[in-house]
Amino acid sequence: MIEPDLETVESDLAPVGPDLEIEVEQRLLAVFDFDGTITRHDSFVPFLKFAFGQRVFSVRMARLVLPSLGYLTKRLTRDELKGRLIKAFLSGVEVQWLQQKAEAFCQSHWKRLMRPAALESIAAEIEKGAIVTLCSASPAMVLQPFADRLKVELIGTNLEVIDGKLTGLIEGSNCRCDSKVARLESVYGPLTQFRVRAWGDTRGDHELLAAAQDAHWRLFHPTWRRGRYKGPVNAKLHNPDGKDGPTQ
Repeated sequence: MIEPDLETVESDLAPVGPDLEIEVEQRLLAVFDFDGTITRHDSFVPFLKFAFGQRVFSVRMARLVLPSLGYLTKRLTRDELKGRLIKAFLSGVEVQWLQQKAEAFCQSHWKRLMRPAALESIAAEIEKGAIVTLCSASPAMVLQPFADRLKVELIGTNLEVIDGKLTGLIEGSNCRCDSKVARLESVYGPLTQFRVRAWGDTRGDHELLAAAQDAHWRLFHPTWRRGRYKGPVNAKLHNPDGKDGPTQ
């Protein structure tokens, strides 16, 4: 029997020294905001009009004139105004009814709502093997048919449900600003384990973009509408003019 060379075995099992670098490829996580980023405009208010019809929509929106003025004069926050909107329309609504309306809305508004360049970008990320997710302040129930059609994951604002009906309240927090990063980490764990690529278009996306290694600001917008990014940068930011780097 040939005995093993103990020195060779010990050498093979020796820990890797500090001078030897091993590059570990990180998993890709591609995060897309929904409204205004991959769509041409907001989706939630048009959905409410579609679901409830013009007459009911107009009556209930009229009740929100004073809260809207309160928001404009800074007596109400954006989240508080959104809470009023959800309560005015969705209190007591059956979940099944809302889901059916969301599916019908997706089918009827897909072409007029979605940006073709964004759809191509999402498909490209899927092809790369990335985990692809929408991360939006809009209610997840409304966006689920869109996520299903795109074949991606979804993180959105959750609506409180009791006995199969909506209470008109948000469950947890509105999924914007810091909450976007917190919600992503609650689902996927620390973002440091990923190569994060993110796409956004409003103030509510700044924290998400800052958490990404590759951040894209209004990438799918017409050039004249892109403006300049003024948020924090902790990443390579892809500028509207096609140049890389911060725009602060």
